[in-house]
Amino acid sequence: MKSSRLLFPVLATLALTVAATLPVGAQQVSTASTGAPAATSTAGVDVEGVIRAFTTKEATFRSALNQYSFKREAIVQTIGMGGQISGEYRRVSRFVFDDSGKRYEKIELFPLSTLTELELTADDLEDMSGAQTFALEPSKMHLYSIKYVGKEKIDELNLFVFDVEPKVMPDPKKTKERFFKGRIWVDDQDLQIAKVRGKGVPEKKGARFPTFETYREQIDGKFWFPTYTYADEELVFDTGQVSHVRIRITFSEFARPRAKVKVIEEGQDIIPDEPPAPTPKKP
Repeated sequence: MKSSRLLFPVLATLALTVAATLPVGAQQVSTASTGAPAATSTAGVDVEGVIRAFTTKEATFRSALNQYSFKREAIVQTIGMGGQISGEYRRVSRFVFDDSGKRYEKIELFPLSTLTELELTADDLEDMSGAQTFALEPSKMHLYSIKYVGKEKIDELNLFVFDVEPKVMPDPKKTKERFFKGRIWVDDQDLQIAKVRGKGVPEKKGARFPTFETYREQIDGKFWFPTYTYADEELVFDTGQVSHVRIRITFSEFARPRAKVKVIEEGQDIIPDEPPAPTPKKP
């Protein structure tokens, strides 16, 4: 079968079994993911205020994520006849900081890929880095049409529901930028996104994006970072090829880099560390 290109959406994607492996926060918002909102009235809802609030928090969370190291496990599978796994790509990495404060990927497990139906591109790998795990780019919010759909109660959470799409669909031949198209659920108390379902657009010729669901967890008691993304879909390519794809990417073990600490006696002057003496040159 001819190899086709699979491009990940603006949110990194993932999958396999859902309910059994979802984090606690994700389980709270997973039970009615496809149900219609219970109420569609805007009475008593400051829609513009809600949008401003969660947009501001998205910017804060994005900035905060740049200060964390984390572990990422990405699995991409193709499913054949009878539900059997016909190919798999797996990459387990830890994103850590070097002495200069720059974050880089340290691969812990990367077996040889057995995918034959799909080709992962450089864009796919970039999207899996963790930097693109949010659906909406705050600086691009003016390019989106955001429609308030109503309120939905999922378990104990009361959520505002919004449909989001670009005001003008970009021409994939003229731009490399991708946007989000789908639905978001915003907690009505904290005014932050609790769940996202959608895909990356536009789709380039020969490429298809799966529809994904992303769940978030609270990190350090204040930041809500995406920790689990799931996709399970049959992708139909321009050639007529149909590929059943399952994707799961998990993010865990978030940690801030520790600063160096120097203990001094009370009353002692603080003297900056002296640079090491240069090594004398040989004659």
